[in-house]
Amino acid sequence: MYYEAETPSLPHNPLKAIVAPRPIGWISAMDRAGRVNLAPYSFFNAVGGEPDMVMFSSSGRKDAMTFAEEGGEFVCSLATFDLREAVNATSAPLARGESEFGFAGLTPAPSRRVRPPRVAESPAAIECKWLQTVPLVPLGGGEPANFIVIGQVVSIYVDDRFVKDGRVDTGAMRPILRGGYFDYFTTESENRFELRRPKAG
Repeated sequence: MYYEAETPSLPHNPLKAIVAPRPIGWISAMDRAGRVNLAPYSFFNAVGGEPDMVMFSSSGRKDAMTFAEEGGEFVCSLATFDLREAVNATSAPLARGESEFGFAGLTPAPSRRVRPPRVAESPAAIECKWLQTVPLVPLGGGEPANFIVIGQVVSIYVDDRFVKDGRVDTGAMRPILRGGYFDYFTTESENRFELRRPKAG
């Protein structure tokens, strides 16, 4: 079968079920007035190395994006299975400036290099300086509905319990990943495997 947005043949767009599972960026950002926003974004990923860069994509100009632009910084805390209910709670449409930390029963912890706090209960966090926001103008033109927020990584926090032999044990942290519809997935250590890049010739 084929699916086309102009003439949908399924009750739900299958894109998010195919581009899946996706890492979740649990983004905290602070505006100039010192108000903090915390929200999960499943359009999130690393987009560059040396220097390290990450991005999250916002549908509309939501608080995480505008706060990151105003304050020039944001933090990506790791969304894990143990914190799944709190992650979901922070997706609630609270009033601008109302604390998602308090609403979800989470503890803000001071970051090392940026003003926005990380989630203290999360085993890892990526501190970023805002670089740019890219509006995604559709083929037909018009006002963009989606925006990519890009940040450069300036510091990374990892709970010492999850660092083994100089390597971060991703599976032990049990990050959750987003699928399509209402689906989520977990990453477990027993599902890990290695592949080495082949040499030419």
